Amino acid sequence: MSSAASKKSSGLSMAGRRRLDTGLRLLIAFLFILYALFPIVYVIGTSLNPSGSLQTSQIIPSNPSLNNYRSLLTSQTNPFMLWMRNSMIVSTTTSILTVALCSLAAYSFSRFRWKSRKRLLQGLLLSQVFPNILAIVAVFLMLQQIGRIFPAFGLNTLGGLILIYLGGAIGFNTWLMKGFFDTVPRDLDESAMLDGASSWQTFTTIILPLVRPVLAVIFMLSFIGTYGDFLLARVLLTNTRQYTVAVGLSLFIGQQFGQRWGEFAAGAVLAAIPTMILFYISQSQLQGGLTSGAVKG
Repeated sequence: MSSAASKKSSGLSMAGRRRLDTGLRLLIAFLFILYALFPIVYVIGTSLNPSGSLQTSQIIPSNPSLNNYRSLLTSQTNPFMLWMRNSMIVSTTTSILTVALCSLAAYSFSRFRWKSRKRLLQGLLLSQVFPNILAIVAVFLMLQQIGRIFPAFGLNTLGGLILIYLGGAIGFNTWLMKGFFDTVPRDLDESAMLDGASSWQTFTTIILPLVRPVLAVIFMLSFIGTYGDFLLARVLLTNTRQYTVAVGLSLFIGQQFGQRWGEFAAGAVLAAIPTMILFYISQSQLQGGLTSGAVKG
């Protein structure tokens, strides 16, 4: 009887510990979710607050309205939709070109052996050590000189901004993509070449479909990085109609931050929509792209 009672009490204690462990995990998960969602809920609530003042902002406004959104979208002096379009042009173009150039460079580093290959790889990695802020003056003067010959890529142009973003994105992304390319068996290349395929045909028809997850990752990282960048865009763009959404929103408030907080929050909510849509579309590719290339370097 005592043995059966001890087993029964042991089983109850095990079940109690499991319930306690599950409850603690759920509590920690709930706290993390609350911590992550609070700023989002606060900004959305502020954007629906008709007063638009920082002093009267509320998480859940008592009388929500879309006045801040109407004021933001109908403003003649602050063309928010034009800023959104500029950001979409810059980010999409930069991301597409980054994926194209980095995939070509990574395939070359991964599959071919040529002189100074390792030194160039090390140089690409070394170029990422220095922060972008150190090169702002040099970038400004460089675009100034380029603009005298090619006006479309000079200062205060979206083309010039795209050019600078491309130069800063190739190094790290090439390394990341090369690690993914190294996980693809070389037997596939040899089989394709035995069937008469050229290196270009092997790259486009066999290798690229297999590395699609990392292409999605590079596109996503490049898009987010350029879409939310403020420093380079603020220095290189001086005309209001050429601003990206990050620069436009920062200057939209000016000295009236406390009074126009609602419009700023409305702009932040609208500006986050493209990134959310892109993440939702590409989420199936992101997990594999972020982890598979970490096996080899």
